[in-house]
Amino acid sequence: MKKTIMALLAGLVMTAGAHAAYPDKPVTIIVPFPPGGSTDMVARIMTQKMSEKLGQPVIVENKPGATGAIGAAQVKRSAPDGYTILCASIGVWAVNPFLQKNLAYDPAKDFDLLTVAVKSPNVLVIHPSVPAKDVKELVEYLKLKPNKVTFPSSGAGSSDHLTAALFWMSTGTTGIHVPYKGGGPAIADLVAGHAEASFQNLNNVIGHIKAGKLRALAVTAEKRAALLPDVPTMVELGYKDVVVTSWQAFGAPKGLPTDVKKAIHEAMMAALKDPETSKKLTDPGFEVTASTPEEFAKFLQAELAKWKTVVEVGKVTLD
Repeated sequence: MKKTIMALLAGLVMTAGAHAAYPDKPVTIIVPFPPGGSTDMVARIMTQKMSEKLGQPVIVENKPGATGAIGAAQVKRSAPDGYTILCASIGVWAVNPFLQKNLAYDPAKDFDLLTVAVKSPNVLVIHPSVPAKDVKELVEYLKLKPNKVTFPSSGAGSSDHLTAALFWMSTGTTGIHVPYKGGGPAIADLVAGHAEASFQNLNNVIGHIKAGKLRALAVTAEKRAALLPDVPTMVELGYKDVVVTSWQAFGAPKGLPTDVKKAIHEAMMAALKDPETSKKLTDPGFEVTASTPEEFAKFLQAELAKWKTVVEVGKVTLD
């Protein structure tokens, strides 16, 4: 009897020890876009402090395709053990459900939501070769060249795509949407002069703006961006509907053990609230949000409702 009790106690200790050992191997953050874009930047900036907090390496793996849907679906299918995490943007979380038929994941049902890490306004930028000094002149230029001016985006259904669609609706203009597999390739072609105008995440293009490689005409926030104090908002210019805040958030496969979910969230908060990490995020234009899972869930429902309306009223398609 005594031996049986001792064996049971030993088993309980071993089980508890194994369970408490999370993580006992590297943790992978899946970014469903190529390297070089906003989402990739956020994930990589956070890995060092997350690794320190968790005591294991945290690595970023890029799985681009279908405006983030391929990577998101991969995370959904992964084991809910805390070793696979999704870092994705507004398009993956709140737009794809209304644009992609037979989407292989449901953002509100298939993931344990962790945190909205950061937010950032989009900025309307043009290549210096475009003969427009401000939004008014760009609108005139677009009206002279209907369906001829190219607007690259990080993908069909991305915030930059939908912001362009909102802009065209609000100004009575048109353009050619050119979707890429991520913000990095889209911006590279824009800087090279292979495209003419785009709405991009501020943090992705601030360096090119300051270097004179791109010209900023307006930001899509309700107030001016601290990094571009001389650039007006679309609201100031009379386009009250063109208000878009991009954001990056983390989730994991549905069904994380409570203590694992708590450990991951604490590691993310440690990273986002670390002065050094926070500076790396705010310097290029991100606003650190660091929400709780509950706050993220409430925010996601509001964003899904908003973008459902935009897609339907604006008749936005993947074309």
